[in-house]
Amino acid sequence: MKLLIRWLVTSAALFAAAYLVPGIRVEDPEAWKVYLIMALVLGLVNALVRPLLSVLSCPLIILTLGVFILVINAVSFLIAARVAESLGIGFYVDGFGAAFLGSLVVSAVSVIFNLALKD
Repeated sequence: MKLLIRWLVTSAALFAAAYLVPGIRVEDPEAWKVYLIMALVLGLVNALVRPLLSVLSCPLIILTLGVFILVINAVSFLIAARVAESLGIGFYVDGFGAAFLGSLVVSAVSVIFNLALKD
């Protein structure tokens, strides 16, 4: 049940990012399916690619006192968008700037929802 709630929260956060950030768009008549599938893709990228990026950039994370993690989040978001684009899902991110802002929005909305939906 907890996994389903996280999946729906991430989908809602992706909707907020697409609504608020100009460089993120969904081109599908049934957009709710795109958000659900994109939440799965983003979860897989965060589970598989993000740890590798974190290990490889560990010196930069230490040097910037953790601020470089924001860049890693943006790169993970951009990778997930490119995977979705290659699969024909219909979720598009125009560049790194949009991915950076999108990852910030997704993080903020996820934190707010998770605080509201405590166990």
